[in-house]
Amino acid sequence: MPSFDVVSEIDWQEVRNAVDQSKRELGTRFDFRHVDAGIELAEKSIQIHAEEEFQLQQLLEILKTKFVSRKVDIKVLQPGEVTPSGKTKRQVVNLVEGIDRATTRLISKRVKDLNKKLQVQVQGYHVRISGKKRDELQQIIAALRDLDLPMPLQFKNYRN
Repeated sequence: MPSFDVVSEIDWQEVRNAVDQSKRELGTRFDFRHVDAGIELAEKSIQIHAEEEFQLQQLLEILKTKFVSRKVDIKVLQPGEVTPSGKTKRQVVNLVEGIDRATTRLISKRVKDLNKKLQVQVQGYHVRISGKKRDELQQIIAALRDLDLPMPLQFKNYRN
């Protein structure tokens, strides 16, 4: 019976590369010369700091362009609130990985609305969809790609 998994994963090597490229660009940009600004990769977040809020926005835009160039979806970035810290302002940008319960329910409901014959199993942070025909599964993949979700979806483990 053909099946596939719907997951939301992050390629951490590409995230590290994007952050390193952003740091390099920060060092060469004229508008950040003699400015106390920086980007650091923490466990599951990126911490940025600068002297002004508009500089934080520019740092976030640098990060987004590097993520796009490294083919990492920018939906994984969830900027937090700006907090003042002495002379600088800090912002934590969380990296979201995995599918939450509300989204798994939405995916399950959408699949059942489109095709009653398919079986949907929620397994932790991913959803397994199985059916008898590959064409039905490919239609579901196309329909799920059209959904506007707050996280990127990947379709893995496709089996016949």
